[in-house]
Parts: sequence; C-alpha cells; structure tokens
Amino acid sequence: MSDSIKHECGLALIRLRKPLDYYHEKYGTALYGLNKLHVLLQKQRNRGQDGAGIATIKLDPLPGNRYISRKRSNSSQYLKDLFTEVYARFNDVPKEKFDDPQWLKANRPYTGEILLGHLRYGTHGANTIETVHPFLRQNNWITRNLVMAGNFNMTNMKELFDELISFGQHPKERSDTVTIMEKIGHFLDLEVDKLFNWFKAEGYSNEEITTLIAENIDVKRVLQRATRKIDGGYVMAGIIGHGDAFVMRDPAGIRPAYYYADDEIVAVASERPALMTTFGVHYDDIKELPRGNAIIIKKNGDYTIDLCKDQLTRKACSFERIYFSRGNDKEIYQERKELGKLLADRVLAAANYDFKHTVFSFIPNTAETAYIGMAEELQHICNRMKGEQLKAAALSGKITDEAIDEILKQNPRMDKLAVKDAKMRTFIADDVSRKEMVSTVYDVTYGIIENYKDTIVVMDDSIVRGTTLRDSVIRILNRLKPKRIIVVSSAPQIRYPDCYGIDMSKMNSFVAFNALIALLEQDGKEHLIEETYQRCVQANQRPLAQITNELKPLYDLYTQEQISHKISEMLTPTDLDIEVTIIYQSIENLHKACPDNTGDWYFSGNYPTLGGNRVVNKAFINYFEKSDVRAY
Repeated sequence: MSDSIKHECGLALIRLRKPLDYYHEKYGTALYGLNKLHVLLQKQRNRGQDGAGIATIKLDPLPGNRYISRKRSNSSQYLKDLFTEVYARFNDVPKEKFDDPQWLKANRPYTGEILLGHLRYGTHGANTIETVHPFLRQNNWITRNLVMAGNFNMTNMKELFDELISFGQHPKERSDTVTIMEKIGHFLDLEVDKLFNWFKAEGYSNEEITTLIAENIDVKRVLQRATRKIDGGYVMAGIIGHGDAFVMRDPAGIRPAYYYADDEIVAVASERPALMTTFGVHYDDIKELPRGNAIIIKKNGDYTIDLCKDQLTRKACSFERIYFSRGNDKEIYQERKELGKLLADRVLAAANYDFKHTVFSFIPNTAETAYIGMAEELQHICNRMKGEQLKAAALSGKITDEAIDEILKQNPRMDKLAVKDAKMRTFIADDVSRKEMVSTVYDVTYGIIENYKDTIVVMDDSIVRGTTLRDSVIRILNRLKPKRIIVVSSAPQIRYPDCYGIDMSKMNSFVAFNALIALLEQDGKEHLIEETYQRCVQANQRPLAQITNELKPLYDLYTQEQISHKISEMLTPTDLDIEVTIIYQSIENLHKACPDNTGDWYFSGNYPTLGGNRVVNKAFINYFEKSDVRAY
C-alpha cells in the first residue's frame, strides 16, 4: 500500500497446560511460555507499530504474593525494548536457581502459566504508554481481577459508555478497551456476587467460597451478558485473576483469530502462520475461531469453544487478505496471486497488447505477490498469442526459422523499476520542500525504459488517499521518461469509511470520494451533496435498525470507470505531460479471489453490522460540516 494507514492490532495468548517443571525437563527452560510468546509477537509485528505489551498470571499464588506481571513499551523499538526489560529480571539468577522452576515462579515475575501479548496499531488518539494493551482491572478478590487486550473498534461507544454510567460506574476514560473491560468486569462482578451468595447460604466459609467461585465462574455467561449490546468488529482476550482465560470473536467474523491446542498448550493468535512457526505445527493443526464464539480456557487447563453471541453473515475483512496479514499464509498467498491474475486482461487491454513496449513492475514490496499472479497470467496470455501467430504463419505458408524465432522470443517485460532506499525522515515544514524530499524515498532502475516509447505498468495493493502516488510514486517513475504510466490496484476503489479497526473514517481522505465530489461539481449536480447531507442527518435520527447508507445513491450516479478516470486526472501531477491511468480491481473479482473473506464494506458500502450505516452517514455529515473528527 503506497499510502500509509493504521490498522489491525495483533493478539497472542498462551496457556501452559502442564507445570513449569514439565517444560524445564522437556525443553530445557522454565521460560518456555515466555519465549513462545516472544516469538508469537515477533511473527505478528506487522500488526502493530505503536507499541507492545505482555501480561502473565501465575496459578495458585499464596496470599500476599504478586501473581500478575505486566510490561508495556511504546518506544520506537517496542518489541526489543519490551523483552529486553522482561528478560533482564532473570539476569542475576544463579544457574542452580534458574534450573529450579518452582523457585523461579515464586521469586521472579513473568513466570506465570497464562500469558497474554498485544501489538498496538492505534487507529486514533495519542500514542502514550497508557494506550498500550494489556489493560488491568484490579481488585483484592482474585476472581475479580481482569487483564484484557483487544483488536477492535466499536461503532456504538457512546451507548456502551452511557450504559456503564447507568450501572452506577464512573469510567475514567472513554476508550474502547476500557469501556469493554469495564462492561465485562461489571458482569464478572455480578457472577462472583451470585456465586458468593449461593455458597454462603450453603454454609461455606469465605476462604472456601473463594475456591468454589474460581471453580464455578461461568465465563460464557459473563461474555454473553457483557457483549449483548456491542456493535463492531473485535477479537477480545482476557485473563481472570484466578486463571480462567478467554478469546472472543465478533459475530460477523470481521477480525481474525486462530487457535492451536495439544496436551501441552492452548495458544491463540491473530494470524495462522505465527502459530505454525512458533510451535512447529502443520497448517491443518491450526483452527479458525468461529465467529461469535469464544475459546474459554478454565483454570484446570480444559478448554471449550462456546457460542457467546448469535452469528451474523460471515463478513471477514477482505483487507486482511489483500494487505494486512502477512503473506506467508498459504491461502492468503494464493488469493493475492489470484487478485493479480484477474487484472491481467484489463491491464493488457489498457496497454494495447503491446508486449514489446510495456514494462510491468510493482510498488511497494507488499504488492509483489499480486504482481507475481499478474505476471504468470500475462505469460499465459502471451503464450496463447504466440500459438495463434505460429498457426497463422503455418497456414499462410510463410513460416521460417527466423519467423518462429521472432514469435517465440516475445515475452512480457518484467522488471523491478523502483527500489526503496534507506528510510528518510524529513524535518522540513514547507510542503514544496517536503514533497521534494519524499520523492527521493525510492530510487529507480535506469536504462530499462526506452525513453518516450515504453509504457510502465506498476502494481499497488490499494490506493486510499492517493497523495503518495501523486507526490512520490508517479514522479519517481517519470524519471525513467516513459510514454505512459498505468497504475494497477489489486483492491477495488475505497469509497466508504471503516469502523471496525482500520484508520479510515474521514470521507475526504478517500481519493474515490473526492473524485465523486469533483464529478458532481463538474456536472452541475452540487445540490445533490446537500440533499445527501440532509438525508444523512434524518437517517441517523432513526432507530439503528432503520438506518440505511445514504451515500450509496451518489456513487450510483457514476460507473466505476468514470470515477477511475477522474481519479487518474486528479493523481496526475499538473507539471507532467504524460498520460497516467489508474485501474482498479472489481468487487466481483475480489470475491472470486477471496471467496471466504467477503467483508467489503469499504468498497461496497455494505456494512456487516447495524452500526456501520450510522457511521458512514456520520462521516458524510462531518465532511459536509467540515468537522475533522472520526465518525464513531
């Protein structure tokens, strides 16, 4: 993605199902769980660039001993700094003590049997240490302590916050995580109170009741009650102080979650390959957590998969497949190749089927897999064309060795034209100087392009704002003096805001939306903009179930090709005298390539939860009123 946007946090939870002595004897270290958590987070580092944190809980602690440990970092090298500080707590441990798991558990932090890690990619708000997960809800009752981390955004935060106030609480802040943690904490408190009263009436002592509560807490019921009114995309993970743990996924399956279990561990992560690499297991050993379900791990190590919220139609985020998840997942790799393959015909048609004077490439590096798929399909098309030429030559009787050689040497020209140079940070304030500096972030391979004769085709994952494309990429490619530049997006036009975890909530940040507005103004239809604003205001005053996406009728006035053409005009630098063409993936082909991840609301406006329509209307209201705030 040439544009930088924030998105998708990462989660990792590990439950050791054996005593620490077992891992020391089998793997040579009592820090087996901590080491595996480190690897899980490292393998998902693409999911967070704002910070990382871990928390551990020790089972069966003696009263008066600390059993919850937490460390967080928001430094520029957050993972390195985080684990350097964690492992530093073991630097002074003598060898004989390091080989004594029970001594380590009693005397050193981060030696718990339950470990939770989080990578933060903040979609809004300040990047302070206080915003880094996991969060703690602390209490002197062990069964009321709660550690939480999540990959989520909620569309109805105001209602959830107001509900906390109606409970009699006084929340200390309005963040998603704190609000969700306090909701779960509230119903956890009710569960504990109910069990306490139940066992108290049976004549048990308070100390006995504490043990009985820990054994009998119904985590499924707590989650069902706490999430009943939640609307959004989420994977939320939590550990209760006595040792129960859970990871719950939203009912539309918007945010990803996978798990692995054997007799030694239960582990959950945001990406399948991270679990495969960390535990050295096969692809088929990793299971996807079903939507609306939670994996609930009890203090004794047993786990269940429980439906906690009625399932909606599966709308797993297609952006995970296009860009966000690491591409070393077998299915994701094949899907990204298919996205490129499905664009080959349109790209070749735009290049007038001129293999001789067209060079195909990609930028940035994350677009390489789609580029490979396009390249393979281009080669197949070229081979078919060569076969037809050979047949025609044979039928005409003009086939010669020279003619055959000339036909066979035709192949798509595949080259790496742009190479990212060392990362440059500019401290220059004025826009002109800054744009000039940004244009040197990539260097180009000179001498490949035949000046003013060759067309450059470059693959990108997606085009959000288009500013990097206009101010940097196109200018960089223009140094090669091509006749024409064609930019191909493996994703469709991003037309609508996201409200489930991606930092895309402001309408004027989308080049497709700006192109729509430009077309309306060009065609003298400005009045429709204000009419849409009035419909959005009226719609958002209705009950949630009756709200519809009022922006769709505006987009329906123009074809995808008309909007793409306007985008091409807008992203062509005014001082360039060459033609720039932007080609987008179609939504239909997106679904062909990614058949199991059909969440496409940012392209289609078809939101998977009721709150999405309210968000898109609010985003348009904000645009019209020139209010530079997020829409949820």
